[in-house]
Amino acid sequence: MMTGLLQESYLAELSAAEAATDPERAFHHLARAHILSQRFTWHHVRVHWRMLKLGASLRDGREVLGQVTRMLAAALFSRIWVPIGNTGRADVSAMKPMPIPQDLRALLENGGA
Repeated sequence: MMTGLLQESYLAELSAAEAATDPERAFHHLARAHILSQRFTWHHVRVHWRMLKLGASLRDGREVLGQVTRMLAAALFSRIWVPIGNTGRADVSAMKPMPIPQDLRALLENGGA
């Protein structure tokens, strides 16, 4: 269960994505929410749903298709294995671990406490 500062940061990133005035900024915040949520199935799927909706609003077929497959994978595998640090976007391999921003690393290492 996501709690504490981890949950607060996740929700803040979702809010920032919603408030963003340009799509790349929205995707930036969704990618950060994705990194924070990877081990929490519902939250992880929720981020991919938001990315899918944003991709659809941009008529970006690649993003939409990528998010459909990532939503399914997130629902099935979040508790088993995830590529740590992956941004969740369709323009990167769904299997590729990526560097975690330092501020998010600290949250994840402390378990959100």
